[in-house]
Amino acid sequence: MRGRREAILESQSPLPTPTTAPTSAGAVADGGEPIDGLQEHYYDLCMEKSQEIKPFILHILQEVDEEIEKGRLEGITLNVAGNSRLMAIERVTGEDFGILCRLLKNNPYINGLDVRYNLLSDIGACYAAKLLQKQHNLTYLNLMFNDIGPEGGEVIAKALHKDTTLKHLRMTGNKIENKGGMYFAAMLQINSSLEKLDLGDCDLGMQSVIAFATVLTQNHTIKGLNLNRPILYGEQEESTVHLGHMLKENQWLVELRMCKHDIKNCGMKQLCDALYLNRSLRYLDVSCNKVTQDGMVCLADVLRSNTTLEVIDLSFNRMENAGAKYLSDTLASHNRTLKALSVVSNNIEGEGLVALSQSMKTNPTLSNIYIWGNKFDEATCVAYSDLIHMGRLKPDNTDVEPFVVDGHVYLAEVSNGLKRHYYWIPGYGAACSQSSNAGFTLVPVGQHL
Repeated sequence: MRGRREAILESQSPLPTPTTAPTSAGAVADGGEPIDGLQEHYYDLCMEKSQEIKPFILHILQEVDEEIEKGRLEGITLNVAGNSRLMAIERVTGEDFGILCRLLKNNPYINGLDVRYNLLSDIGACYAAKLLQKQHNLTYLNLMFNDIGPEGGEVIAKALHKDTTLKHLRMTGNKIENKGGMYFAAMLQINSSLEKLDLGDCDLGMQSVIAFATVLTQNHTIKGLNLNRPILYGEQEESTVHLGHMLKENQWLVELRMCKHDIKNCGMKQLCDALYLNRSLRYLDVSCNKVTQDGMVCLADVLRSNTTLEVIDLSFNRMENAGAKYLSDTLASHNRTLKALSVVSNNIEGEGLVALSQSMKTNPTLSNIYIWGNKFDEATCVAYSDLIHMGRLKPDNTDVEPFVVDGHVYLAEVSNGLKRHYYWIPGYGAACSQSSNAGFTLVPVGQHL
């Protein structure tokens, strides 16, 4: 029987069949029995459930088995991402995920599970909830873009009521809507272990955004929160009012993402008023909003006294020259804590961009600046070329690279930024390179992007 099993494993996998991890250094289940190699165990479970054996999953499990054989006994993340460009994949369904959850239930080596961009749906969410209840070593779970709806969000949130190990959960892109968001907000009143929660692009409503703001005035554990792109109606910017109040009370939150909140100047003022009192926030993302130069006046003023903010993402707003000059004046003469600033696509022209470059000459702390998508003139190109050539601005710390044609300096775009690989995996190189994901490098909340 064993020979037949190995023959099937070898025929299904693109790589040679691995040797089962030796029991002397192997995993031990709760009942005291050694665990077989993950590849072999996966085969047995698929046969038991009459489930199709996926070559892609076998390949991944083989790599993990080899890691365990080499003596790596902790900190392993099982990466079954459905958007990998590096190998042929077949996306995981809810039933496939059920097999994986049974596989991991008693495995002490695997601390992270990444199943982004698959087809789990609410069926897979139920299996994920069971895994959270039974697997007491899991610290990272990435479920982003898996067609999980409000019901699936509910079961996962309820499973976290009693969970004491999970530190980082990514639900990005699953349309759990307002209903699911309310269950996650309620969970944060009970759970005391979760440190980073990503609910970006989940179609949250105003009610759930307000609930998160209310809960976080009391929750001391959450360090990073992503509430990107809620579904908001009206022009009153209520989300900034409530989240601003939360920032006045909460002195533990390190990272807050409020991309696509329809923030205008009034909302920016609400946030800035809160930042005068906040002493913990280090990373603020207000990209893809509608903040203009008047909002930059408020931000520039708060940066004169704020000593905690290290990364600010203002990409895809509309600060223009005047807003850029307000920020550059503050950065040149007052602020000495900000390390990274992104002003990508802000309709800034040469005058404003040159002012920001000049502030870097007197500010020794600001190390990263991202300016692509604005209106470059020759003075801008020369200014940033000089910063790079004199060593003040490292090539990895900006998204432009100078080149010369016919004696004139121009700037080309390079793939650096604060969060380049937030949604996708690159076709080559490291998926979490420091230059492409500088925000996480400078303010590392958790072990994963």
